[in-house]
Amino acid sequence: MDIINILPDSVANQIAAGEVVDRPASAVKELLENAMDAGATQIDLIIKDAGRTLIQVIDNGCGMSDSDARLCFERHATSKIHKADDLFAIHTMGFRGEALASIAAIAQVELRTRQHDNELGTTIHIEGSQVISQEPTACPIGTSLAVKNLFFNVPARRNFLKKDSVEFSHIEEVFRRVTLIHQDIGFTLTSNGRQIYDLKAGSMLQRISQLFGNPYKERFFNVEEETDVVRIKGFVGKPEYARKTRGEQYLFVNGRFIKHPALSAAVEKAYTDLLPEHTYPSYFIGLQVDPSRIDINIHPTKTEVKFVDDHALFAILRSAVKKALGQFTLATELAFDTPEEFNIAPAPKGYMPPEPKISYNPSYNPFRATPTQTHLHLEKDLKGFNDIKDFKDLKDPKDLRDLKDFKDLNDATPQSLPTSTCLQVQNKYIVTTLSSGLAIIDQQRAHERILFDRLSHSATQSLSLSQTLLFPVNCQFSAADADLFSELLPELRDYGFAVEPLSQCTFVVTATPADMKEGELQSCFDQMLADYKGATMQKFSNRNQALCASLAHQMAIRPGKVLSQEEMQQLVADLFACPMAETAPSGKKIITIVKPEELLKN
Repeated sequence: MDIINILPDSVANQIAAGEVVDRPASAVKELLENAMDAGATQIDLIIKDAGRTLIQVIDNGCGMSDSDARLCFERHATSKIHKADDLFAIHTMGFRGEALASIAAIAQVELRTRQHDNELGTTIHIEGSQVISQEPTACPIGTSLAVKNLFFNVPARRNFLKKDSVEFSHIEEVFRRVTLIHQDIGFTLTSNGRQIYDLKAGSMLQRISQLFGNPYKERFFNVEEETDVVRIKGFVGKPEYARKTRGEQYLFVNGRFIKHPALSAAVEKAYTDLLPEHTYPSYFIGLQVDPSRIDINIHPTKTEVKFVDDHALFAILRSAVKKALGQFTLATELAFDTPEEFNIAPAPKGYMPPEPKISYNPSYNPFRATPTQTHLHLEKDLKGFNDIKDFKDLKDPKDLRDLKDFKDLNDATPQSLPTSTCLQVQNKYIVTTLSSGLAIIDQQRAHERILFDRLSHSATQSLSLSQTLLFPVNCQFSAADADLFSELLPELRDYGFAVEPLSQCTFVVTATPADMKEGELQSCFDQMLADYKGATMQKFSNRNQALCASLAHQMAIRPGKVLSQEEMQQLVADLFACPMAETAPSGKKIITIVKPEELLKN
């Protein structure tokens, strides 16, 4: 009995749609690319409910004839490919002919289109790949394609969509990727009746400032290089504006946004020795490569590509960025003028300077041990230990003679903690003892736990501890991030921030929690928004916990921070006052115990 069947077109289209359209942002990308291929100079994107209810793209391009309007919804219907060799001469954004067929299989679609030389256009209604109607209509020149109720007939996929703020952040990212490299086209983005972006045609730097804010005009160096292999043009960020995330890294090839780890590494390697650890440069770089030397057909989303000249591209791109950084280095702006001579007036006639006086402590005994000397002795004995595991090889336990004992980690209280015997190792760990053994505390994770509990308590008890800033600080965001930041203002105020909107994309901060560093406000908020939109949110049961965890991570002291004896004592005391002192908000371990019997092993 035969068991192999040919799938119906409707089912095949839904399967294909899963490769091309996995969320509203994917449909947005395909529709914007089609509009650009139509030669549009103005494209309007309208979104409702983060694309669940409506995704509409309106362009003033060439439009379609009646038959083309119907045919464009068939699978593999394309005007750009006629033979296999054409795949290696692609100059357009869309070419497979899968996008509209895939979208129409999982949504209710309305298409209105008219060509320049026609008095009437065409309107087509499709639901789940089925053509409901097609009729002539009066409409503007160009095309308007509205996608309604995405995944209406695939409820399982609709259930996998995230909340609206997350889905819209993906749409905004697609919008940025498309608009950054196509500065010659005007774009608008409207969400739920509110216009988020109104981008005018201009240069790339103008487009960057339109998307990310006017201050960005001053944050970049121009990079430009032309060889037989590639033509490079774009902007790289000044080292002082490096960020803690890779969010503002955009690489384009032949007008298309791509992800290419090797080329991204080439840019970052050009910044070697210029950036602090765990920070990343911003860049917006466009590459022009011979289409025959690149394969963009290896992934349905067309963001992954292969180059024939991978190694050459890597070297050229790195050199071009290094050249841009070298040309505009601040060192060339330093003045090396001869310093002025000291102008010291002569002493008055007959003036005698006073004799120096020597003061000393007659009761000082250099052979009497002091707490400070004990601490230094202990630090000297443990100086050679470079890892937590090395403490297990400690030979002489008498070096721990001045450390107090505790009954157990869970029984420790702030009152019972050591007062002068904390030791910092590698500027990362704090060492003290319990009766159960040597306690090694990760100072960053400990501080995160303390801050997390403090912020959570402030929010629940409305007892925020704020410090008023001497000078207000302005923080600027992209339009979509500004909307999300506005949503989070009530929680931020509960945590001790005093924040008010100054304009659509700018907020002024006049007070912060006591532990916040003023100079890190912008980067802290940027990372908080990135965490909130990303997978970090999924680790916590509610929004407040996620925000507290993100803020605590940003505000906590970092490895490498040298702590005084008093700071270590306070940190340990505050940690043991926390209900969950053993683990950080991320779930990672804070305290490692090395038992006495392990210390005594030879």
